[in-house]
Amino acid sequence: MRFRKYHALGNDYIVLDPADYPGWREPDAGRIRVICHRNFGVGSDGILWGPLPSVRADFGLRIFNPDGSEAEKSGNGIRIFSRFLWDEKRVQKPDFTVDTPGGVVRSEIRDEGRLITVAMGSVTFESRRIPVAGPEREVIGERIDIQGRTFNFSAASIGNPHCVLPVGDLSPELARRYGPDIEVHPLFPRRTNVQFLHVLDRANIRIEIWERGAGYTLASGSSSSAAAAVAHRLGLVDRSVQVHMPGGVIGIEIGEGYSIRMTGTVNKVADGTMHPDLFEVSV
Repeated sequence: MRFRKYHALGNDYIVLDPADYPGWREPDAGRIRVICHRNFGVGSDGILWGPLPSVRADFGLRIFNPDGSEAEKSGNGIRIFSRFLWDEKRVQKPDFTVDTPGGVVRSEIRDEGRLITVAMGSVTFESRRIPVAGPEREVIGERIDIQGRTFNFSAASIGNPHCVLPVGDLSPELARRYGPDIEVHPLFPRRTNVQFLHVLDRANIRIEIWERGAGYTLASGSSSSAAAAVAHRLGLVDRSVQVHMPGGVIGIEIGEGYSIRMTGTVNKVADGTMHPDLFEVSV
């Protein structure tokens, strides 16, 4: 049972090629939890299941969180999958499309796959499309009470839901403390990814991330996209933004209609084989 492991700024994913798993329709939740477990498995922030056939794009991709749930989109996951396709010589040109449940994206390979730009699609702030409970509206500058503390927040989607909370002081502890409750707050019927945002200047922001289904995360491409878009929508940054995270920096370009181009690095970690004994433990 072959696997490939990569990380994008410390956010690591395992790529499973369906051709290597002829008996699997998809990885089930139990197997996903074991594979992603840091002690009992290989260890990762998620599973990339592909390439799959697609009528909308060159390749199809499904993305699974460590808790076994499925993600609509992952910016880092897409960059990793793009590097995998390049490494495995599945693509003959450095520009191709990938179909995810959160929409079709376009990848551009640079520096032999070490740097990848992805046209992520467009950000929306509309409550119905994110989704956010309540009347139809743009979810900008609202208030949310968590553990006795009131935050201002804005919500966005780039194919998956995000809650962005501007704060004056930023720390990993902030994300770890409040992120779990915000993820499952009744405002967000499909749960949400959470970004605590601190604006450094017109071209730089910092974020700390609590990722839906994964927990505290060192970096995230879709979170970077959403946080930069919200900061621009609030008038705090310009259209070219460097997003600083514990794992490193992603560049975001905001186009017309809040279209997003994301650029970041990918590093290969390992090729390996999982032993069947791995699945004798349930987690």
